[in-house]
Amino acid sequence: MTIKNILRTMQRVLSAFSKDKKPPFSQEGLAIPERDKLQMKIQSREAISFSWEQTQQLVGQVLKLAHLDDARRERYATLFPVPSAAGLRPGELFALRINDLDFGENTIRVDESVNQWTGSIGACKNAAAYRTVLLGDREGQEMMRRLKQFVGTRTHNPNALLFPSRRGTPLRESNVLREVLHPALEALGLPKAGMHSFRRGCNRRWELSGMNPAVLRQQMGHSSHAMTVRYTGEIPLDRVREAFSVANGRGIVVLENMENEVVT
Repeated sequence: MTIKNILRTMQRVLSAFSKDKKPPFSQEGLAIPERDKLQMKIQSREAISFSWEQTQQLVGQVLKLAHLDDARRERYATLFPVPSAAGLRPGELFALRINDLDFGENTIRVDESVNQWTGSIGACKNAAAYRTVLLGDREGQEMMRRLKQFVGTRTHNPNALLFPSRRGTPLRESNVLREVLHPALEALGLPKAGMHSFRRGCNRRWELSGMNPAVLRQQMGHSSHAMTVRYTGEIPLDRVREAFSVANGRGIVVLENMENEVVT
Protein backbone atom coordinates (compact mmCIF):
# COMPACT_ATOMS: atom_id res chain seq x y z
CA MET A 1 0.00 0.00 0.00
CA THR A 2 2.85 2.39 0.83
CA ILE A 3 4.62 1.65 -2.46
CA LYS A 4 1.37 2.15 -4.37
CA ASN A 5 0.78 5.56 -2.77
CA ILE A 6 4.38 6.63 -3.51
CA LEU A 7 4.01 5.63 -7.17
CA ARG A 8 0.71 7.51 -7.43
CA THR A 9 2.36 10.67 -6.11
CA MET A 10 5.30 10.27 -8.48
CA GLN A 11 2.89 9.63 -11.34
CA ARG A 12 1.16 12.97 -10.81
CA VAL A 13 4.46 14.85 -10.66
CA LEU A 14 6.09 13.17 -13.64
CA SER A 15 2.99 13.33 -15.83
CA ALA A 16 3.26 17.13 -15.77
CA PHE A 17 6.62 16.86 -17.56
CA SER A 18 5.68 14.05 -19.94
CA LYS A 19 6.01 15.03 -23.60
CA ASP A 20 3.72 12.33 -24.94
CA LYS A 21 1.23 12.87 -22.09
CA LYS A 22 1.30 9.18 -21.20
CA PRO A 23 1.16 8.64 -17.44
CA PRO A 24 4.21 6.80 -16.09
CA PHE A 25 3.90 3.59 -14.07
CA SER A 26 0.85 2.53 -16.11
CA GLN A 27 0.15 0.01 -18.85
CA GLU A 28 -0.33 2.91 -21.27
CA GLY A 29 3.05 4.43 -20.51
CA LEU A 30 5.06 1.22 -20.41
CA ALA A 31 6.18 -0.74 -23.45
CA ILE A 32 4.42 -3.93 -22.44
CA PRO A 33 3.76 -6.50 -25.20
CA GLU A 34 0.06 -6.88 -26.04
CA ARG A 35 0.17 -10.55 -25.07
CA ASP A 36 1.42 -9.65 -21.58
CA LYS A 37 -1.21 -6.92 -21.24
CA LEU A 38 -3.90 -9.47 -22.07
CA GLN A 39 -2.48 -11.88 -19.49
CA MET A 40 -2.53 -9.14 -16.84
CA LYS A 41 -6.20 -8.44 -17.58
CA ILE A 42 -7.03 -12.15 -17.35
CA GLN A 43 -5.24 -12.41 -14.00
CA SER A 44 -7.15 -9.40 -12.67
CA ARG A 45 -10.37 -11.35 -13.22
CA GLU A 46 -9.09 -13.99 -10.81
CA ALA A 47 -8.80 -11.56 -7.90
CA ILE A 48 -10.08 -13.11 -4.67
CA SER A 49 -13.57 -12.14 -3.52
CA PHE A 50 -15.37 -13.34 -0.42
CA SER A 51 -19.08 -14.13 -0.53
CA TRP A 52 -21.48 -13.26 2.27
CA GLU A 53 -21.47 -16.91 3.34
CA GLN A 54 -17.67 -16.97 3.54
CA THR A 55 -17.77 -13.75 5.54
CA GLN A 56 -20.06 -15.42 8.08
CA GLN A 57 -17.59 -18.30 8.38
CA LEU A 58 -14.85 -15.75 8.97
CA VAL A 59 -16.89 -14.04 11.69
CA GLY A 60 -17.25 -17.36 13.49
CA GLN A 61 -13.50 -17.92 13.31
CA VAL A 62 -12.72 -14.39 14.55
CA LEU A 63 -14.77 -15.09 17.66
CA LYS A 64 -12.47 -18.05 18.37
CA LEU A 65 -9.14 -16.19 18.07
CA ALA A 66 -7.44 -16.65 21.43
CA HIS A 67 -5.09 -13.65 21.15
CA LEU A 68 -8.00 -11.18 21.01
CA ASP A 69 -9.90 -9.93 24.05
CA ASP A 70 -13.69 -9.93 24.06
CA ALA A 71 -14.01 -6.30 22.98
CA ARG A 72 -11.73 -6.75 19.98
CA ARG A 73 -13.45 -9.99 18.94
CA GLU A 74 -16.80 -8.19 18.91
CA ARG A 75 -15.35 -5.24 16.99
CA TYR A 76 -13.82 -7.33 14.21
CA ALA A 77 -16.74 -9.74 14.05
CA THR A 78 -18.91 -6.70 13.33
CA LEU A 79 -16.40 -4.94 11.07
CA PHE A 80 -15.87 -7.57 8.35
CA PRO A 81 -19.57 -7.98 7.40
CA VAL A 82 -19.87 -4.23 6.66
CA PRO A 83 -17.85 -4.16 3.40
CA SER A 84 -19.30 -7.56 2.50
CA ALA A 85 -22.84 -6.17 2.77
CA ALA A 86 -22.29 -2.53 1.77
CA GLY A 87 -19.30 -2.68 -0.61
CA LEU A 88 -17.26 -0.06 1.23
CA ARG A 89 -13.57 0.56 0.54
CA PRO A 90 -11.24 -0.06 3.52
CA GLY A 91 -10.59 3.67 3.97
CA GLU A 92 -14.33 4.41 3.93
CA LEU A 93 -14.99 1.62 6.42
CA PHE A 94 -12.39 2.83 8.93
CA ALA A 95 -13.64 6.44 8.65
CA LEU A 96 -17.27 5.61 9.44
CA ARG A 97 -18.82 7.51 12.33
CA ILE A 98 -21.88 6.58 14.33
CA ASN A 99 -23.91 9.41 12.78
CA ASP A 100 -23.23 7.96 9.31
CA LEU A 101 -25.65 5.15 10.14
CA ASP A 102 -29.40 5.60 9.67
CA PHE A 103 -31.09 2.57 11.15
CA GLY A 104 -34.56 3.86 10.26
CA GLU A 105 -33.74 4.10 6.54
CA ASN A 106 -31.20 1.23 6.51
CA THR A 107 -28.52 3.44 4.95
CA ILE A 108 -24.83 4.25 5.43
CA ARG A 109 -23.47 7.66 4.45
CA VAL A 110 -19.98 7.77 2.96
CA ASP A 111 -18.37 11.22 3.05
CA GLU A 112 -14.90 10.57 4.50
CA SER A 113 -12.01 8.16 4.03
CA VAL A 114 -8.87 7.22 5.94
CA ASN A 115 -5.55 7.71 4.20
CA GLN A 116 -3.86 4.40 4.97
CA TRP A 117 -0.47 5.99 4.42
CA THR A 118 -0.82 8.80 6.97
CA GLY A 119 -3.67 7.41 9.08
CA SER A 120 -5.57 10.69 8.82
CA ILE A 121 -9.24 11.12 7.87
CA GLY A 122 -9.90 13.22 4.81
CA ALA A 123 -11.58 13.32 1.42
CA CYS A 124 -12.95 10.29 -0.39
CA LYS A 125 -11.22 8.74 -3.39
CA ASN A 126 -13.31 10.56 -6.01
CA ALA A 127 -16.59 12.42 -6.46
CA ALA A 128 -18.54 9.19 -7.05
CA ALA A 129 -17.31 7.84 -3.70
CA TYR A 130 -19.49 10.36 -1.85
CA ARG A 131 -22.72 8.42 -1.61
CA THR A 132 -25.47 6.99 0.57
CA VAL A 133 -25.56 3.19 0.42
CA LEU A 134 -28.97 1.58 0.84
CA LEU A 135 -28.89 -1.82 2.52
CA GLY A 136 -32.11 -3.17 1.07
CA ASP A 137 -31.30 -6.85 0.64
CA ARG A 138 -31.32 -9.61 3.24
CA GLU A 139 -27.58 -9.39 3.84
CA GLY A 140 -27.67 -5.64 4.29
CA GLN A 141 -30.57 -5.74 6.72
CA GLU A 142 -28.85 -8.43 8.77
CA MET A 143 -25.69 -6.34 8.89
CA MET A 144 -27.61 -3.22 10.01
CA ARG A 145 -29.22 -5.17 12.85
CA ARG A 146 -25.77 -6.30 13.95
CA LEU A 147 -24.44 -2.74 13.77
CA LYS A 148 -27.33 -1.42 15.86
CA GLN A 149 -26.53 -3.94 18.56
CA PHE A 150 -22.82 -3.09 18.31
CA VAL A 151 -23.40 0.66 18.67
CA GLY A 152 -25.62 0.13 21.71
CA THR A 153 -25.55 3.13 24.02
CA ARG A 154 -22.73 4.96 22.20
CA THR A 155 -25.27 7.19 20.44
CA HIS A 156 -24.52 9.95 22.97
CA ASN A 157 -21.38 10.70 20.93
CA PRO A 158 -22.63 10.51 17.32
CA ASN A 159 -19.43 11.92 15.84
CA ALA A 160 -17.28 9.14 17.31
CA LEU A 161 -15.64 6.59 15.03
CA LEU A 162 -17.66 3.42 14.59
CA PHE A 163 -14.58 1.15 14.71
CA PRO A 164 -11.87 3.03 16.62
CA SER A 165 -8.57 1.53 17.68
CA ARG A 166 -7.78 1.19 21.37
CA ARG A 167 -6.27 4.69 21.19
CA GLY A 168 -9.39 6.11 19.59
CA THR A 169 -7.73 6.56 16.19
CA PRO A 170 -8.77 5.04 12.85
CA LEU A 171 -7.76 1.43 12.31
CA ARG A 172 -4.83 0.66 10.01
CA GLU A 173 -5.54 -1.93 7.35
CA SER A 174 -2.08 -3.46 7.71
CA ASN A 175 -2.74 -4.13 11.41
CA VAL A 176 -6.18 -5.60 10.71
CA LEU A 177 -4.71 -7.98 8.14
CA ARG A 178 -1.78 -9.10 10.28
CA GLU A 179 -3.57 -9.46 13.61
CA VAL A 180 -7.02 -10.71 12.60
CA LEU A 181 -7.94 -11.31 8.97
CA HIS A 182 -4.99 -13.42 7.80
CA PRO A 183 -4.89 -15.67 10.90
CA ALA A 184 -8.64 -16.28 10.58
CA LEU A 185 -8.38 -17.02 6.85
CA GLU A 186 -5.51 -19.44 7.44
CA ALA A 187 -7.49 -21.28 10.10
CA LEU A 188 -10.42 -21.66 7.69
CA GLY A 189 -8.25 -22.70 4.77
CA LEU A 190 -9.40 -19.71 2.71
CA PRO A 191 -7.00 -17.87 0.38
CA LYS A 192 -4.98 -15.01 1.85
CA ALA A 193 -6.45 -11.70 0.74
CA GLY A 194 -7.07 -8.10 1.79
CA MET A 195 -10.09 -6.05 2.76
CA HIS A 196 -11.00 -5.32 -0.86
CA SER A 197 -12.03 -8.96 -1.25
CA PHE A 198 -15.20 -8.24 0.74
CA ARG A 199 -15.99 -5.29 -1.54
CA ARG A 200 -15.52 -7.44 -4.63
CA GLY A 201 -17.81 -10.09 -3.20
CA CYS A 202 -20.50 -7.48 -2.54
CA ASN A 203 -20.21 -6.18 -6.11
CA ARG A 204 -20.63 -9.72 -7.43
CA ARG A 205 -23.64 -10.45 -5.23
CA TRP A 206 -25.44 -7.27 -6.28
CA GLU A 207 -24.69 -7.81 -9.95
CA LEU A 208 -25.86 -11.44 -9.94
CA SER A 209 -29.05 -10.35 -8.17
CA GLY A 210 -29.95 -8.38 -11.31
CA MET A 211 -29.38 -4.90 -9.91
CA ASN A 212 -29.59 -2.09 -12.46
CA PRO A 213 -26.01 -1.28 -13.64
CA ALA A 214 -26.41 2.44 -12.91
CA VAL A 215 -27.64 1.71 -9.39
CA LEU A 216 -24.83 -0.80 -8.85
CA ARG A 217 -22.24 1.75 -9.94
CA GLN A 218 -23.68 4.34 -7.56
CA GLN A 219 -23.88 1.92 -4.65
CA MET A 220 -20.25 0.91 -5.14
CA GLY A 221 -19.07 4.48 -5.65
CA HIS A 222 -17.34 3.65 -8.93
CA SER A 223 -16.38 6.52 -11.22
CA SER A 224 -17.10 4.50 -14.38
CA HIS A 225 -18.87 1.40 -15.63
CA ALA A 226 -15.48 -0.02 -16.64
CA MET A 227 -14.40 -0.08 -13.00
CA THR A 228 -17.59 -1.91 -12.01
CA VAL A 229 -16.87 -4.52 -14.68
CA ARG A 230 -13.34 -4.98 -13.34
CA TYR A 231 -14.74 -5.71 -9.88
CA THR A 232 -17.02 -8.43 -11.20
CA GLY A 233 -14.17 -10.82 -11.88
CA GLU A 234 -14.67 -14.40 -12.98
CA ILE A 235 -17.91 -15.95 -11.75
CA PRO A 236 -17.32 -19.34 -10.06
CA LEU A 237 -18.59 -22.36 -11.98
CA ASP A 238 -21.02 -23.36 -9.22
CA ARG A 239 -22.73 -19.94 -9.53
CA VAL A 240 -22.94 -20.41 -13.30
CA ARG A 241 -24.56 -23.83 -12.81
CA GLU A 242 -26.98 -22.28 -10.33
CA ALA A 243 -27.96 -19.59 -12.84
CA PHE A 244 -28.63 -22.20 -15.54
CA SER A 245 -30.62 -24.32 -13.09
CA VAL A 246 -32.88 -21.42 -12.12
CA ALA A 247 -33.41 -20.46 -15.76
CA ASN A 248 -34.28 -24.02 -16.74
CA GLY A 249 -36.35 -25.05 -13.76
CA ARG A 250 -33.35 -26.90 -12.32
CA GLY A 251 -33.46 -29.15 -15.37
CA ILE A 252 -29.71 -28.91 -15.81
CA VAL A 253 -29.19 -30.44 -12.36
CA VAL A 254 -31.45 -33.37 -13.25
CA LEU A 255 -29.58 -33.84 -16.53
CA GLU A 256 -26.20 -33.82 -14.77
CA ASN A 257 -27.42 -36.41 -12.26
CA MET A 258 -28.62 -38.67 -15.07
CA GLU A 259 -25.26 -38.35 -16.85
CA ASN A 260 -23.38 -39.15 -13.63
CA GLU A 261 -25.52 -42.25 -13.06
CA VAL A 262 -24.70 -43.48 -16.59
CA VAL A 263 -20.96 -42.95 -15.98
CA THR A 264 -21.01 -44.78 -12.66
